[in-house]
Amino acid sequence: MKVFDFDNTLYHGESAVDLALYMIRNNKRIILYLPKIFYNLMKYKLCLADKKKMVRAINDFMKNAVRSREELFGSVQGFWEENRHKLDRDMLARIKSDDVIISAGPDFLLYGIKELLSTDNIICSRIDPEKLRVKYLNFGGNKVRRYRVLYGDRPVNCFYTDSYNDKAMMDIAERVYIVRKGRIKRIK
Repeated sequence: MKVFDFDNTLYHGESAVDLALYMIRNNKRIILYLPKIFYNLMKYKLCLADKKKMVRAINDFMKNAVRSREELFGSVQGFWEENRHKLDRDMLARIKSDDVIISAGPDFLLYGIKELLSTDNIICSRIDPEKLRVKYLNFGGNKVRRYRVLYGDRPVNCFYTDSYNDKAMMDIAERVYIVRKGRIKRIK
């Protein structure tokens, strides 16, 4: 089985950040959260992100910047119409129906393009649609925990990612590939 990270591996960029930027058109309040969003993004990129602080920041954003669940979930279709071109077709072509996509991104965002992903095996962060709160942050070691719950000891033959934040997944994979702008380099 192959396992693929989503952001910066299958999608060129950070899809949740891009969604927030997309939503600014209709909700200027989000502009106030851009410094926090980019600060947390930098901590993530430097592998300094703390799970509890990430959950607090996401919940704060959804509570104070997003006006309603309709606004959030209603933005997904338009977002993907505009950002579908950021999906890496060559990487998507590698995915078979029994492969897995694993992401720290929110479930509602990835499920918005499920038909393009060639697999139903998608593991991502779960957001409570009624309370607009993180139910499960699929980040770091949580990716391996969730993978084990769903697939047990089924081996990961190949893991594709852009980030060493995925070290826990790298550790359980037989082969690991770093993906940068569509270029693939085997590191394990």
